[in-house]
Amino acid sequence: MRPLPLRRRALLRAAAFGVAFTVPVAVLAYLVRAEVDDVLRLDQQAILAVTDFTRAHPALQQALIVWQQAFQARWLNLAATLVCVWVWRRHGLTTRALWAFLTVMAAWALQLGAKGLVQRARPVVEDALEHAPGSSFPSGHATNTAAVALALTLLVWPLLGRRGRVVVPALAATVTLLTGLDRVMLGVHYPSDVVAGFALGTALAGASYLGYSGWSATAPDQET
Repeated sequence: MRPLPLRRRALLRAAAFGVAFTVPVAVLAYLVRAEVDDVLRLDQQAILAVTDFTRAHPALQQALIVWQQAFQARWLNLAATLVCVWVWRRHGLTTRALWAFLTVMAAWALQLGAKGLVQRARPVVEDALEHAPGSSFPSGHATNTAAVALALTLLVWPLLGRRGRVVVPALAATVTLLTGLDRVMLGVHYPSDVVAGFALGTALAGASYLGYSGWSATAPDQET
């Protein structure tokens, strides 16, 4: 077991990381709930501009719909679970795989809770490109994808070579950004919903990893 002062420092780092990302989300949520004119105007201008572009390119619209379906929470979480099982069974990184799995499930629950608190209506777009149920803030796709991308990157990090440690983070970041762009271009989320989702997912995955890595009896990169 690690010395208590080291574990305390790890938990403090985890808390600081989480606060650094969640405070902006809380501020943005307040501005959205308070219907601050500047925020609403910027969001509406952006959503109208990008949906007009999407509507003018039918092939792009179809590609965005396919991407939306592929990165729904149920498929994303299933894929993440399979990776966790593979890391556990093939490489014996039991606690690391369990951490990643719990983080992914927590992200799914967190975004549902946040949606229930803010209860922002979905964007209203004339001749809507796509329809989505539930609250708009934060974007569930953005939250889940950011959390899964970061959690899986950290999960497999000890297994990667030099090239993998460049390719995997780049791929994770690209998938996350494209998912956020997809939500706005289909007109089902405002840009602020997506930004909040990115921050929330990153906060959860990053803070939980810092806490886990400091609390674990075995250093995460040395677990066998």
